Amino acid sequence: MSLHFPDPTKTIHSQPCISNPSFFSIPFKRPMHSIPTRRSALFLPLLLVLPSTTPLEKANAFDFSLTVPDQTLEEAEAGIKPHAQSLLQVKEDLELESWKEAQRELRKSSALLKQDLYTIIQSKPPVQRPQLRNMYSILFNSVTELDYAARDKDVTRVRECYDNIVVALNKIFSAIY
Repeated sequence: MSLHFPDPTKTIHSQPCISNPSFFSIPFKRPMHSIPTRRSALFLPLLLVLPSTTPLEKANAFDFSLTVPDQTLEEAEAGIKPHAQSLLQVKEDLELESWKEAQRELRKSSALLKQDLYTIIQSKPPVQRPQLRNMYSILFNSVTELDYAARDKDVTRVRECYDNIVVALNKIFSAIY
């Protein structure tokens, strides 16, 4: 078996455009054992320093407060009217066309009202819940639309969405009380 070495006397121009691959075109590879050794040398101290956690501890690390509010029914009933009033007071900022302030207040008051309504709806009998959830959905879809309208500074859409919020709140309060 003989190895083929290129002729050094030939110039580059005299060689054909398509050449046969040779063993000399394969790049040098580093030994593979050095990479895992480096990785283990890097991560081993981290594993020794970090506290060990069990799968149960990892599962308990999640916060499910959105699905199970940390609020009693009494707290929700006491807070629903002030939070609804603060939602309706956004009208002052909207009339002054203070859009950013209106959006900030809208998001703050609607988040608190949302938690109150969710707690109250969950305490109602199962027969009433679908109707209340539908009203809840209509109310907060209108709040989202109002937020977008305020972002776009669309005065007519802002008024329309605000009126929808007032109607939805009246329906919810009449159904709850």
